[in-house]
Amino acid sequence: MIQHNCSRQGPTAPPPPRGPALPGSGPVRSSGPPAPDPCDYEGQFSRLHSRPPGFLHCASFGDPHVRSFHHHFHTCRVQGAWPLLDNDFLFVQATSSPVASGANATATRKLTIIFKNMQECIDQKVYQAEVDNLPAAFEDGSINGGDRPGGSSLSIRTANPGNHVEIRAAYIGTTIIIRQTAGQLSFSIRVAEDVARAFSAEQDLQLCVGGCPPSQRLSRSERSRRGAITMDTAKQLCKEGLPVEDAYFHSCVFDVLISGDPNFTVAAQAALEDARAFLPDLEKLHLFPSDAGVPLSSGALLAPLVSGLFVLWLCIQ
Repeated sequence: MIQHNCSRQGPTAPPPPRGPALPGSGPVRSSGPPAPDPCDYEGQFSRLHSRPPGFLHCASFGDPHVRSFHHHFHTCRVQGAWPLLDNDFLFVQATSSPVASGANATATRKLTIIFKNMQECIDQKVYQAEVDNLPAAFEDGSINGGDRPGGSSLSIRTANPGNHVEIRAAYIGTTIIIRQTAGQLSFSIRVAEDVARAFSAEQDLQLCVGGCPPSQRLSRSERSRRGAITMDTAKQLCKEGLPVEDAYFHSCVFDVLISGDPNFTVAAQAALEDARAFLPDLEKLHLFPSDAGVPLSSGALLAPLVSGLFVLWLCIQ
């Protein structure tokens, strides 16, 4: 944040494109077993450590509600452009605006995702989605990481054009799902721990890491205000698809209550299903108010940064 002369308290713009200068895969041997794919993060990690890598999950949906990597769940006002992620490999920015004139609640209308240049795996690729424009290709029209040997390790596919896009970045052990529902965009990610932790102190404003800043969180009284329909009706609509009264259920109630649009139930249900698919520990699937813990600071995340980056460097040897 500091290096780009950006405020720590308000909306931000994406930083200039940059990527880590990673070493090449070395000379090709003329005999022996074939060299492992340097752009297959999971395969490389498992080969080096004899176990699968660890993963983290973050999501943003609805008005918006943010589930951080550390299982903190916030309902945010965050008007304007805010970074969900900003690390050495990936930048994700969400742009939100009020759901109605004068309302504190906002909804994500635009998502910008930058997959930063990575030697021999991918060229830098930018994906940009807006409400009513959810493309099935990167900004340059391509559907993969380019002409480099590992270009296929980054790919886009869509099972429901215009409503659901999945981006798989195998070279960094990452999968992203973007959805459009009820005039807003939802974001969900499963990312390798080492990748999520690869950031500096200047990159300290990330909603997926620290959740929404305290000044941007809606209070309980704001979340309970009277909306376009009654509380009982909103609860009944949400209960049909979300029988457990967890954070997803209460987020659904808030969205339907304020907007008066039953379609917001779909956003919360889809976010729960993404979490079910992406979370390594399903015991953390349902979050409740009593689950509030002590959030990890940027310093806590930076502690294992050196070892994490070392693994990533090894993975392309």
